[in-house]
Amino acid sequence: MSKVYRVGIIGCGGIANGKHLPSLSKLDTVELVAFCDIIQSRADEAAEKYGVDGAKVYTDYKELLKDGTIDIVHVLTPNESHAEISIASMEADKHVMCEKPMAKTAAEARSMVEAAKRTGKKLTIGYNNRFRGDSLHLKQMCEDGELGHIYFAKAHAIRRRAVPTWGVFLDEEKQGGGPLIDIGTHALDLTLWMMDNYKPKVVLGTKYHELSKKENAANAWGPWDPEKFTVEDSAFGMIVMENGATIMLESSWALNSLEVDEAKCSLSGTEAGADMKGGLRINGEKYSRLYTNEVDLKSGGVAFYEGSEESAPDIEMRKWIEAIDKDLEPVVTPEQACVVSEILEAIYESARTGKAVYMNQN
Repeated sequence: MSKVYRVGIIGCGGIANGKHLPSLSKLDTVELVAFCDIIQSRADEAAEKYGVDGAKVYTDYKELLKDGTIDIVHVLTPNESHAEISIASMEADKHVMCEKPMAKTAAEARSMVEAAKRTGKKLTIGYNNRFRGDSLHLKQMCEDGELGHIYFAKAHAIRRRAVPTWGVFLDEEKQGGGPLIDIGTHALDLTLWMMDNYKPKVVLGTKYHELSKKENAANAWGPWDPEKFTVEDSAFGMIVMENGATIMLESSWALNSLEVDEAKCSLSGTEAGADMKGGLRINGEKYSRLYTNEVDLKSGGVAFYEGSEESAPDIEMRKWIEAIDKDLEPVVTPEQACVVSEILEAIYESARTGKAVYMNQN
């Protein structure tokens, strides 16, 4: 790369400091030049730790977007503002990486797709689990046809007791939902990507507010306040695709279950099956015998770069900047992410009405 890209960060909270900033700071192809947060101290701290000399700090994202020297913006705010800020950023001639989920509503997600097409700017969504070693290996197997036609899949996002009690995670108005839109979105994105199937036909969903009502509950981050827990504690969906394939989606922050899996999928095809439980396992039949193989992901491969193993966020950020520099399609396209949002919204709608939701009906 001959160009060094100037990056602005909008939202300097947990996801910025836990994922985007550490990974972006490792790249010599970017400069972190602007930081915005409604709480100025958070922007100040991020700028001091990760910014270039003279990095600017803002509390209003619209002021940041006025800087014509900024090439790329990362939108790392609560779900309710993803669409507004991403669209404004593209209209201000910036490429945009927006954290998952794409938007609070499917309509907002579609408006983001339209804005990317209208402005010609690149837009991607932060589904970093695609860049894990097991995900990349399984994706290659799927592309090579080793599983055959994948007609049944499960998207896993189950926590036993890990409710995020900070920020606005429990606020339905700001987030649009709970575990389904927070971690279920990762599992669904991973599953659709493996299947390369983005044409849902009908969705049936349920959601629950059962354990969220409990006082002084056991939880990884301390007890939650039942009065503030306005989102679901678990949600489940069945998605039938236009080609007849079926996906079962399970998500929870709190569920009485010992089967705990997050951002994983299980696939069943005509030639073989695969799952990510306890590592990447491939199952099938050969010479009239059943087999189960475990893939050794520690022996090198796609997750290695310049002599050392990269984390999934490191690969995600590197591939994102490469897509801009080489004018390539991002690994996560806005059209793909939009379908994820449409399916999640259909699950919520089905849970609300008790009826199946038929999609893409003219």
